[in-house]
Amino acid sequence: MNVVITPHTLQGTVEAPSSKSIGHRDLICAALADGESVVDNISPSQDIEATCQILQAFGADIQEIPSSHPGRAAYCVRGGLKRQDQPLSVNANESGSTLRFLIPVGILSGNTVTFHGQGRLAKRPLAPYYTIFDEKHIAYTTTDGALPLTVHGTLRPGRYALAGDVSSQFFTGLLMTLPLLSGDSHLQSTTPLESASYVNMTIDCLTQHGIQIDKDWNGSYHIPGNQQYRNGEYVVEGDYSQAAFWLSAGTLGKAICCTGLRPHSSQGDEVIVSIIRQMGGQIEGKTELTACPSLLEGRVIDVEDCPDLVPVLTVLATCSKGITRIINAGRVRLKECDRLHAIATELNKLGADVEEEPEGLIIHGVSGLTGGRVSGWNDHRIAMALAVASQRCSGTLVIEGAECVRKSYPEFWQDFASLGGIYRQED
Repeated sequence: MNVVITPHTLQGTVEAPSSKSIGHRDLICAALADGESVVDNISPSQDIEATCQILQAFGADIQEIPSSHPGRAAYCVRGGLKRQDQPLSVNANESGSTLRFLIPVGILSGNTVTFHGQGRLAKRPLAPYYTIFDEKHIAYTTTDGALPLTVHGTLRPGRYALAGDVSSQFFTGLLMTLPLLSGDSHLQSTTPLESASYVNMTIDCLTQHGIQIDKDWNGSYHIPGNQQYRNGEYVVEGDYSQAAFWLSAGTLGKAICCTGLRPHSSQGDEVIVSIIRQMGGQIEGKTELTACPSLLEGRVIDVEDCPDLVPVLTVLATCSKGITRIINAGRVRLKECDRLHAIATELNKLGADVEEEPEGLIIHGVSGLTGGRVSGWNDHRIAMALAVASQRCSGTLVIEGAECVRKSYPEFWQDFASLGGIYRQED
């Protein structure tokens, strides 16, 4: 689907989608618990659907039930992993979180599991797990380190070490499974851990589900064994990585109020609020954040702990005065697309001045953008960032492949229209 946007400033109130990151974690924790749990306030997406389908293949019973939050989904989860009679073949679609979180869960289930993926996920790195598999004598087969991956073996308590500069998702996968083993384990990063806030989010979620993780003084993790997940009712909080698009839009257009957010969240992307303020933007409120039109100034932005914000931060920097440098962003080249190259390429088509560096971007602010034709790169965050940029375009903006928002935020275009955005599907 290609969308044709007639530039118009956005204004109004919008509820943030629920956190996809926390939704994945809550569903997995519920599936690992004995008994019945309810996970409410989930914004349906392709990624969440992939996680549910694989958990069901591993033995959990997951049924969608009416939600107490209008427009959202709730899931009743009857937990428990089961060894199946035949090898399993499962598909993570394009969800890196689903794949990396559930590989250890698949091993824990006792099944022989073949993991498949779509798009760039099939090529995204899994080397930290392969190192562990070799050390722990867990059988696996893969072609050139890519999907499909077949794995079968036994997770045993002990010492685990893996690189922390590829993705924090490997740490989350192990932190979720190691507490269920028969003895204590120790998890250590062999490099400085990037995106540490996502690991903190995991530990916060595990704590709510009754699991204890002890962080050592040197940044490693002690995981007591023989633990049990606690079943119960869980409500997923709003997503700051998605709210970032609307808060940025309000800063560049007219006032936008974004509701449903938890103050002092464990989500690293909550930093979008302080980044906008540091650039000179005005954001007011706590659980209801209102972003007001502001004159922004360029600055150095370190995204090591908030890589998902890079596309929309590049839009903000393009519309700011002076020069912005985005640093420590090399890992976003390994997302659904090479996000550094994609956002630089598409914004430059519209008259921006964005230079690529190996680990970041240099953005020279411009007074405005032209219209034109751009690609969403089959990447939800690229397409949504370009939609925000449309407010500063002087002519019509066409975004090709705009349906890619379904990966994380299927209601994006409806919310865009509710805030005054003018778009239509291209004939």
